[in-house]
Amino acid sequence: MNETKNGNAVNRAKPYQLVLFPLNNGATNVYYVLVLSYIATFGSKVLALSMIFASVMVTGMRLFDAVTDPIIGALMDRTNGKFGKFRPFMVIGNLIMAVSILALYCLTPLIPDTMMWARYAMFVALYAVWVIGYTFQTSCTRSGQTVLTNDPKQRPLFTIFNTVGSLLGMGAMQFFAPILAKNYEGGYGSAGFFRMLAPVGIVISILLTLLAVVGIWEKDQPKYFGIGGEKIEKLKVSEYVQIIKENKPMQRLMVAGAGCKLALSIATNTTVLCMLYGCMMGNYDGLYLPMMVLGYVFSVPFFLLTVRTSQKKGQKASLMRYVSVALVCYVGVFVLLLLWKQDSAAFSLSLLGEGGLSINLYTVLFILLFGIGYGAYYATADMPIPMVADCSDYETYQSGKYIPGIMGTLFSLVDKLVSSLSATVVGVAVSFIGLESLPTQYDPYTPGMNVVVIVLFCVIPMVAWAATLIAMKGYSLTGEKMKEIQAVNACRRDAVANGMSMEDAMRNYVKMEDVPDSYK
Repeated sequence: MNETKNGNAVNRAKPYQLVLFPLNNGATNVYYVLVLSYIATFGSKVLALSMIFASVMVTGMRLFDAVTDPIIGALMDRTNGKFGKFRPFMVIGNLIMAVSILALYCLTPLIPDTMMWARYAMFVALYAVWVIGYTFQTSCTRSGQTVLTNDPKQRPLFTIFNTVGSLLGMGAMQFFAPILAKNYEGGYGSAGFFRMLAPVGIVISILLTLLAVVGIWEKDQPKYFGIGGEKIEKLKVSEYVQIIKENKPMQRLMVAGAGCKLALSIATNTTVLCMLYGCMMGNYDGLYLPMMVLGYVFSVPFFLLTVRTSQKKGQKASLMRYVSVALVCYVGVFVLLLLWKQDSAAFSLSLLGEGGLSINLYTVLFILLFGIGYGAYYATADMPIPMVADCSDYETYQSGKYIPGIMGTLFSLVDKLVSSLSATVVGVAVSFIGLESLPTQYDPYTPGMNVVVIVLFCVIPMVAWAATLIAMKGYSLTGEKMKEIQAVNACRRDAVANGMSMEDAMRNYVKMEDVPDSYK
């Protein structure tokens, strides 16, 4: 595959670059599971912190993010050193997360329970340090795409490789966690479980990060940095605010991304799945892994369909189509969970019995509706990520400014806000049925738990998907518009490289008809 097409009109990634760089998302998704799926349980069960505090604190820390994210984004936009713009943030961010999580999960339980104030303080402080590292690395996944490729045919492929990377990270953790939990009394509520899970996750994340660094190595250089290349953008905070106010596609994408992320983070939250498969259906060990694998199997054809649709009609059309499929299927899952009856074999999930395979009509319908719905929304959950690069290119098209860092951290802020909001929502919802700690797979069914599961597993994701569809309806960066944006930006870049001033390039090349045929 050639790196360029029609001179410098289209910047293309080599196959190995397209495969390896998205592993950066897999590296951070290891921590998505390691931290955001378990930290509230860790605080509540292991450190004996207040359940509401452990849940709400995770969301409350987003106020800290609101300050640090724009700073890190601006710092990235000003970085252009020996090791590039993105690689330093990927490596440093991963190391920060590794150290903070080892200290959090392995050292804080050693603080005696007579010093609860110290447990609270260390819990908050180490989580805050982790958040900084998470921002460093996650923002690179979004902003680094701007240098990797701008080919409208290639960018949709990023979603597929991004999801593969996510599966290697998130999927590996979801696979190992229940296996490791069996070795400790108390399962997910055991200190030993966290001492074992943290190093496993850290090793996986480091390996994925190193591969991602290799993937972006050749592209992380000035000639791929927007129109000006060597020129480093130094903007004031007020200018950033103005840019976001005027970048309408980015605003809509942030809403859509939040909807997709909220649906995924709550519906796959460990506590929710423990209540569904363990407390309600009574067979967590026999249902969790099979259902997880089933969801991944169903997602494979949807990954192929989303890429095909994106390449033909643009990423907006693809996102809206398959989010709609998920929404329709989850209406069916919602109805099935409403029909569930405790101790009723006909209205409960059943895969394996004492005599072998034991499956009923209820389970068949659940598998079909859940499988198709999960496959559709899992395939679209990360689709807004490559669309961030489109919004960054749109900003360059509109203003001439190359600021992928601030774009990446803005989207990262929404990502983390929504991800952490899931822990708060789950914690508050569980408190409504009188539980003082988050239930694990070994806890008995509590009256009202089915209502909590229906709201968390179905209703909230459905509302989130509806918000995504509404936001995307007015999203202007269609496939055709992106072709124009890339052609104009490429023409301006070459003009500036050949001695034309930025102002003249911005004024002379505005629409598709202004650029030479070789760029079209």
